[in-house]
Amino acid sequence: MKKVKSIPFLFLLFSGFIVSGQSGTFNYFYRVYFRDKGDYNSAGFLPSDLLSERAILRREKEGIIVPDFRDLPVFNEYIDQVTSLGYNLHCTSKWMNTALFKTMQPIDPATLLQGLPFVTDVKTVKAPGEKSLLMNKLDYSTDQAGLAPFDRPVTMVNGRVLHNSAFDGKGILIAVLDGGFAFADIISSLNALHLRKGVIKTFDFVNNSGYVYDYHTHGTAVLSIIAGKIDGIIAGTAPGADFLLLRTEDTGSEFPVEEDFWVAAAEYADSAGADIISSSLGYFIFDDPGLNYKFTDLDGNSTFITRAADIAASKGILVFNSAGNERNKDWVRIVAPSDGDSVIAVGAVDGDGIISVFSSAGPSSDGRIKPDFSTMGVSVTIQTSAFAVTRSDGTSFSCPVLSGMTACLMQAVPDAANSRIIDALRSSSDRFNNPDSLYGYGIPDMALALTKLQDLYIHIPDNESVVSPNPTPGEIDVVFKEPPGQILVEIFSSSGVLIFRKDFTEYAGRRLRLSALSMAARGIYFMRLRTGTGIYLHKIIKLTR
Repeated sequence: MKKVKSIPFLFLLFSGFIVSGQSGTFNYFYRVYFRDKGDYNSAGFLPSDLLSERAILRREKEGIIVPDFRDLPVFNEYIDQVTSLGYNLHCTSKWMNTALFKTMQPIDPATLLQGLPFVTDVKTVKAPGEKSLLMNKLDYSTDQAGLAPFDRPVTMVNGRVLHNSAFDGKGILIAVLDGGFAFADIISSLNALHLRKGVIKTFDFVNNSGYVYDYHTHGTAVLSIIAGKIDGIIAGTAPGADFLLLRTEDTGSEFPVEEDFWVAAAEYADSAGADIISSSLGYFIFDDPGLNYKFTDLDGNSTFITRAADIAASKGILVFNSAGNERNKDWVRIVAPSDGDSVIAVGAVDGDGIISVFSSAGPSSDGRIKPDFSTMGVSVTIQTSAFAVTRSDGTSFSCPVLSGMTACLMQAVPDAANSRIIDALRSSSDRFNNPDSLYGYGIPDMALALTKLQDLYIHIPDNESVVSPNPTPGEIDVVFKEPPGQILVEIFSSSGVLIFRKDFTEYAGRRLRLSALSMAARGIYFMRLRTGTGIYLHKIIKLTR
């Protein structure tokens, strides 16, 4: 194999999303499967050629080889030969080794199979046809009145204690894949998100455009559940997280081409270093009935989107997907990609923890427990217009409840492997010992999950509390033998002057991280900790700033 020239990462990140210069409407889309990746091989690329530094660090934390065969781009010479036949490239999938091409007039896919030996299959994934009612599948009803408190989605999973412990998702990058984020740039509950520049990147994979604040408010509702914050009105599950807003759903029709858009977005999220994918989308029937899935296809290994979602999880991303809203309809069952072996499918309960009438039922067609978990998806507080806050129902909204709270968990235990996080969520859920096909493992207790993870990743001291490092350059960790429940922290100078005070009226876990001395002068300080288990004093030596 010949040596491949190094390709800058940013070029690779965008090279699969090409807007054709040809005018007209592309009515036909074809997914082309390639036999191999030509002359490309892992030895020809540095990790930094293919992935961001953040993505590389995430892979290394999970013990994942960087790069592997799936990280290599689709072979350019293959793409060039297909385009020479009159196909226009829309996007590629390096994971699936496919490319999505589009034309204004139909072309017989058999010509590719006959004339190009490196092509193994061609599928028509979109063609003109009658629009069905499915074009409105992202629509949702709103209600100004809600029976449950506005923050019930958070309190139901015991998430408020994580928020009160200063775990709000800071430092975690969440990719939201949806059908549009209309008004998400102006709604009041996201003001703080935009002021701190927490939206890192936006991209519309349907139109190959950087602008996503149009087409639909479904993604806006999802984002407000995770990042929205108005005291006493809306309580996001991870208001401190950062976001990639990625449009993958064509809200004007329903075809398998949207799976290609989703996969391209998932690969983008991976390359950019996302920690979590939160997807409130699902697929099973289409405008062309001949393309519909059967329930037997939902075995975790068959649909295009599910196979890619599992690959995303294998890259160290926690992938959350709504289970679907089909139980009170003909389909009844979960939808792809929620059937994925490594996809966390989320069902919907009401404010009392009772499964909703619409939440799709499991198991997967091969008998695995699905959904995986359930969180509140009935009368959930959302915001989709400039100032009005309302309520709505759907597993579309229970999914971001859990994905956001898990971001807080990841922040609290940054060394935790994804498999350990999933295990902790399961073992802390109220149906762990008796999972079923409606609730899955049930409703997680996030504070309990945090304690379970910290018991795995933190050395529990013999003393009641231990401070490290000491001496310290600034940031310090306090680890408690027993979870303190509540903490009042006071730090004094050597002359007895109080320089820092913070009261955690309820505290999750057994580790407290403080940066209060980061800007303090060199010297000796004293820290007093009042907890639910006692009062502890520590002498701290602060090194030079």
